[in-house]
Amino acid sequence: MPFIATGPKTEVLGLSLSEPGLVAAFGLLAKGTIGVASSLTFAATTEPDDILRGLERLRMPDLLVQIMGFMIRYLDVVTAEWSRMLVAMRSRGCDPRSPKHWPTPARGMGALFIRSYERGERIHLAMLSRGYNGSLPR
Repeated sequence: MPFIATGPKTEVLGLSLSEPGLVAAFGLLAKGTIGVASSLTFAATTEPDDILRGLERLRMPDLLVQIMGFMIRYLDVVTAEWSRMLVAMRSRGCDPRSPKHWPTPARGMGALFIRSYERGERIHLAMLSRGYNGSLPR
């Protein structure tokens, strides 16, 4: 905005910038910083189940709340699986930080995606066999 806004101009680091554009850019930066800081604080101080209950009370669609709940529960499983795969790669001499070994973690991520997808299908079938009908019990 400071480059294209009209109005009085000022010199900053050799660039001619609009004063109203600089004020608007500062306001946008401040709002973004406050939003990120408050979101991180909220996420760090609130339990995931409380967040999901709050979203339900705010009348967020039930399907989206369920998807988010499954994602929160399953994230730990996928993270643990990835850490086991990294241990296996390192024990075979792969250094994931080295650019010459980057294809190995990339293939590992692909394998992790397939494993996660298949595990998700098995979990869904297990839920159906236990009476899941599209809504979680309260």
